[in-house]
Amino acid sequence: MYIEKINGPEDVKKLSLRELPELASEMRKALIRRASIHMGHVGPDLGFIEATVALHYVFSSPKDKIVFDVSHQTYPHKMLTGRKDAYLYEEHYDDVSPYSSPAESPHDFFEIGHTSTSIDLALGLAKARDLKGERENIIAVIGDGSLSGGEALEGLNIAGELSTNFIILVNDNQMSIAENHGGLYRNLEELRDTEGKAENNLFRAMGLDYLYLSNGNDIASLAAAFEKVKDIGHPIVLHINTEKGKGYPPAERDKEKWHWHLPFVIETGETKEEYRDEGEDYESETAKFLLEKMEKDPSVIAVSSAVPGVLGFTKELRERAGRQYMDVGIAEQSGVAVASGIAKNGGKPIYFTSATFLQRAYDQLSQDVAINHTPVTILAGSASIYGMRDKTHLGLYALPMLSNIPELAVLAPEGKEEYFAMLEWSIEQRERPVVILIPADDLHPTNHPVRKDYGRLGEFCMARSGREAALLAYGALYQTAEKAADVLREKLHHEVTLIDPCYVSHIDYAMLEGLKKEHRITAVLEDGILEGGFAPKISSFYADSDMRVLEFGLEKKFYDRYDIEALLRERQLTPEQIAERILKELNDRSPL
Repeated sequence: MYIEKINGPEDVKKLSLRELPELASEMRKALIRRASIHMGHVGPDLGFIEATVALHYVFSSPKDKIVFDVSHQTYPHKMLTGRKDAYLYEEHYDDVSPYSSPAESPHDFFEIGHTSTSIDLALGLAKARDLKGERENIIAVIGDGSLSGGEALEGLNIAGELSTNFIILVNDNQMSIAENHGGLYRNLEELRDTEGKAENNLFRAMGLDYLYLSNGNDIASLAAAFEKVKDIGHPIVLHINTEKGKGYPPAERDKEKWHWHLPFVIETGETKEEYRDEGEDYESETAKFLLEKMEKDPSVIAVSSAVPGVLGFTKELRERAGRQYMDVGIAEQSGVAVASGIAKNGGKPIYFTSATFLQRAYDQLSQDVAINHTPVTILAGSASIYGMRDKTHLGLYALPMLSNIPELAVLAPEGKEEYFAMLEWSIEQRERPVVILIPADDLHPTNHPVRKDYGRLGEFCMARSGREAALLAYGALYQTAEKAADVLREKLHHEVTLIDPCYVSHIDYAMLEGLKKEHRITAVLEDGILEGGFAPKISSFYADSDMRVLEFGLEKKFYDRYDIEALLRERQLTPEQIAERILKELNDRSPL
């Protein structure tokens, strides 16, 4: 095998051009096998293997600096830069992250998990190079729909004024996660159809030189093209036409499904039985709910920023929704602002994305939505300890960001009935913008009466009435609080109070004031980072009283690929630990 002997790019250069396709073939087999066992990105990497091999054959990393956009297509790059064991041997599969990581290798320059950033980051490297009087090549790799992001277009605009070496490699596989959206992709199609000769050329219009390669999966052609742009003295776009999922028929046939995949049977492409989830989930049930709303009300529209899977909007469901579904491409800022405009003109927009991506639209949330009081409904997925766990994709910081924007109501349902009641209310009300944090745990029923009207800001729901101790918990941690309350009932021989706050951006002053009469302890379970979150609002309320507030949650730091149960134990967030701490505090404090 060739790949077993590759310990760095210098070993790639020792091979002949005729040997490189076999190296690529071995890499493809290894990537498919690893994904079938370990899960992860599939299509982006399979389509970029040949380009990666050619990059390291021609350029000299890390002196020549390659910056990957999103970096979910870096698996082949990692294989050729000293990390092959993490893709060849099952016992090493967890040795690397799914994204570029300077901590892993000097061949990676940034930790990148979000999109449309590579051009700007590489521009910064190029500017520093020029200031130091150095001469290395700077290459920005961008693809998978990332050009639709505003930052990418801003980067192209800035690059047009550069007068030194700068290479933008556009990996055009005609896909984002799903299909591409936006007028610029029509231009890419025109450039592909004309072998790069179309008079209408976005890149030339930005002041950039331009070169097109039709077979972006042919190593010899790629190497020749890279030699042409190597050491070039001005900014240039090298536009290559590749196939997402290349070399694995299921991934070639269904490119959207195979952008990322659970462990699967290689021969058939079917998800392995132990990973199949045939039951209900919040995503598919939300899509069903919204489609029913759309059929009854033509003013209802779902808006996405290139992540239809967040709400289970498959291609079939998108087609069924028709013009009542809108994908703005990888542009969260535009998605939020467009939704605000729809609401302003009488429409009922539901904008949805993962919480980790919503943070890119903070300015629009504040300026275009909250200040303008537009009744936009925003659904944020994975804003939870139980959400995505890669450092670059955490939604743990969403609540501190969202809950402190004036005029914005943030709701955190704990179960199915409450979630859909909040969603129904939010779509129909016309008073204010609302963010609903989609529960990140398994779909389960709400274990207390659910109201239909959430118009009274900060109104909590008292699920159980008790004394001495009160537990407040939202989202995925509400069930943890229920279990802790059960333990306390057995130990204290009476009920303690259990509160589902519903609102996490505002507080229920009357209910909190009422707790002072028969409660000595209030425990708050934060489903995310404590600092700036919901728990400090409760602590602030009781600051000048005798109420002891216990805050349970995460400290402010970046967590990466953590084990949920281990983290919960570490942060004393198991039902038994919560109950034990409350009991200790009760014993240490004087009775009322």
